[in-house]
Amino acid sequence: MQNPLFRPPAEADSLILQVDQGCPYNRCTFCGMYRQVRFHRLSLPEIHRLLDAELRYAGDVRRVFLADGDVLRRPFAELQAILAELNRRLPQLARVNLYATGSAVAAKSDDELRALRAAKLQTLYLGLESGDEEILRRVRKGEDVAVMVAAGQRAQAAGLKMSVMVLLGLGGQERTEAHAVATAEALNRMQPRLLSALRVVPVPGTELQAEVRAGTFRQVTERGVIEELRAMVARLELTNTIFRANHSSNVVPLEARFPRDRSVLLAQLDALLASGTLDAQSAGPQPLWL
Repeated sequence: MQNPLFRPPAEADSLILQVDQGCPYNRCTFCGMYRQVRFHRLSLPEIHRLLDAELRYAGDVRRVFLADGDVLRRPFAELQAILAELNRRLPQLARVNLYATGSAVAAKSDDELRALRAAKLQTLYLGLESGDEEILRRVRKGEDVAVMVAAGQRAQAAGLKMSVMVLLGLGGQERTEAHAVATAEALNRMQPRLLSALRVVPVPGTELQAEVRAGTFRQVTERGVIEELRAMVARLELTNTIFRANHSSNVVPLEARFPRDRSVLLAQLDALLASGTLDAQSAGPQPLWL
């Protein structure tokens, strides 16, 4: 059976190389991406064979995404070797992107981060999820806010871009305000170049879905999600960030550039809240796929 393959929406036109299979952590209560996958890290010879197969019909490749979860956790020497091989085989290569965690960034020195950037590693996709430590503990994220914020700061100082994801509704109705406030504070400290807001969805087979069914996790209503997002946006003080909330999980698609479009985005959210179209009693329609 072939393992599932996940990539960020922005990587739709990239060559996806599954150099790792699954996630080395794989214990977040809300994530069902790799539940049935036993984690395996391909050896360098295996990666060479993968490249042989993938590049046979690939044409001129400019963009590569290294899957699966947290590829940056590999030892520096292995990452450097993978990037060197990509640069050797792909003369048109412009950039390589991958998923990362705060702890994986923390394990690399500043010199190592700069060396990876020089080898055309460009963007690290990091799931902050929430700036609220209590929420992260409840969902078993396995990362501290301070570690993730410092990781984003160090990576960007080394020339890398941070694409940070947050999950609306992750604190449930009980911690929606704390989630909005603390997440905005963390983002203000990190100053990511790219920011995506997704809505948490109880994925079948996850602990979060079981908590929803048991009534121990009360989902934020459709209206509440927009209120939460507005509270977050109102507190954001970002100096150069592209914001998107256009994932299938979002109530409506939104896009803005901070700080230029902050007031426009707030006006859009206010208009949506005043429209009377949002479900204030339930989470509303949930996507059939993520």
